[in-house]
Amino acid sequence: MKRIGIIQTTALVLLLGIGFPADARQDKPDKQEEKAKPGKPEKQAKAERQKQDKPTKPEQQQAAKGQQDQQRQQHDNSAKQQRQDNSAKQHEQARAQQDQQRQQHDNSAKQQRQDNSAKQHEQARAQQDQQRQQRDNSAKQEQQQAKTHQQEQRQQEQDKSNKHEQQIAKRQQDQQRQQQQERQDNSSQRQEQARVQHDQQGQQRQQQDNRSAQERSPAQTHQRQVAWQDNRARSWKSEHRTWQQRGGYNGYRVPDDRFRSYYGQDHGFRIYSLPVEFIGGRQRFQYGGYWFGLVDPWPEYWSNDWYDSDDVYVDYYNDGYYLYNRRYPGDRISISFYLN
Repeated sequence: MKRIGIIQTTALVLLLGIGFPADARQDKPDKQEEKAKPGKPEKQAKAERQKQDKPTKPEQQQAAKGQQDQQRQQHDNSAKQQRQDNSAKQHEQARAQQDQQRQQHDNSAKQQRQDNSAKQHEQARAQQDQQRQQRDNSAKQEQQQAKTHQQEQRQQEQDKSNKHEQQIAKRQQDQQRQQQQERQDNSSQRQEQARVQHDQQGQQRQQQDNRSAQERSPAQTHQRQVAWQDNRARSWKSEHRTWQQRGGYNGYRVPDDRFRSYYGQDHGFRIYSLPVEFIGGRQRFQYGGYWFGLVDPWPEYWSNDWYDSDDVYVDYYNDGYYLYNRRYPGDRISISFYLN
């Protein structure tokens, strides 16, 4: 707008400059004429001036034409100025539009660069994440491989240890089988020896039985029968009790080495051949250097002369000493040992 004002001011000055020299040129000859006619009376001079001041018709036409030309010039100048103003305004608008387009283009380019930079940054970060993930996966894979290798080594060591232990266990089993075989052989030998000894003892007992039968009188035989019948049970299952039911064994205990030498299922005997004594109305028998007596009654379903005809043995079971009859292996009679 400032620029438009300057242009309008300049155009007005030019128009005024064009009109002013014409008037100056017209006034100048009149003054010369006045100077050339000195000495005229004042009235005559005044009348001449009035006459001169009054324009003629051609002059009026010329003045009107000059005024029209001046107006046309002013209109042209105004139109020109308007065109210039419009052109300047259009130029200004075009330049503003160009500036706006340039600004938009710069903003778009800046945004594009920012988008590209962000995209590149995102791609770089994604690539870094991918590389990091690959490194992590590689590290995990190496750890897994190391762990697997350690497990394989431990497994190999375990296999070696197990194999060594199996070899040791096999040798021990072989030794145990050999020892067991030796024990079985020894046991077979002992059983054979025991069988031979048992046969010999049976023969000796038979001889003793024969001698005892010959030596016993009918009165002694009757006395023994009466004594044994008094100790016979009416219902052995309800009358007999184990040492555990009696509260535990509290009699004399035979030393183990002595017990193994004379007692147990390998050492059978018959009661009729043993020394007998009666204490408190009960019988006691001496065998293996010790006296023992029956605490339980004997079962009513045993034969009447089992003490003469049946092989018996003394053994320790669970909680005390018992008398076993080979003819009735499921029964055991509680007995107690006495030192004197």
